[in-house]
Amino acid sequence: MYYGEKVCLRAYKEEDIEKVTSFVNDKELKKFYDTDVSFPITLWEEEKWVKSQKADKSGEYNFAIEDIKTKMYIGGCNIQNVNWLTRVALVGIMIGDKDYLGKGYGTDAMKVLMNFIFKDMNIHKIRLSTFSFNIRAQKSYEKCGFKVEGILKDEVFKDGKYYDEIVMAAFNPME
Repeated sequence: MYYGEKVCLRAYKEEDIEKVTSFVNDKELKKFYDTDVSFPITLWEEEKWVKSQKADKSGEYNFAIEDIKTKMYIGGCNIQNVNWLTRVALVGIMIGDKDYLGKGYGTDAMKVLMNFIFKDMNIHKIRLSTFSFNIRAQKSYEKCGFKVEGILKDEVFKDGKYYDEIVMAAFNPME
């Protein structure tokens, strides 16, 4: 487990399956996903996914985000597309429990994830993408040291409208 001030990052547990399923299927949260899952994900599919989560050499690592005080699962984050040659990786995060939105839990989780990536994995650069309408996420990422690297105009179509995709990156401060 990896600890921050408010959260810890840990492996997924079977107890998380119902919440994972509800977060993935939540209509309000879906607009923030980088993939458009237009159909509901079943409990069985999420159970299969949770049970498959192991750190391996495929370059993908998934962590559950847990509130340190309540021990509740509140979301997830991941590292993917790790290029060990260039030492660049892609990250993603989702706070699925709406009671925790806008209260610094996502920022804390990202800082913990970044510390793991930069210190333990010795990655040089991490990237992420968000949508132009997700101002809360952009502010959180900036607090963590991310800077805008580019804007992909009209890249995302949500709710009948086009939005820009904002590409952000942070570099290893220990280099």
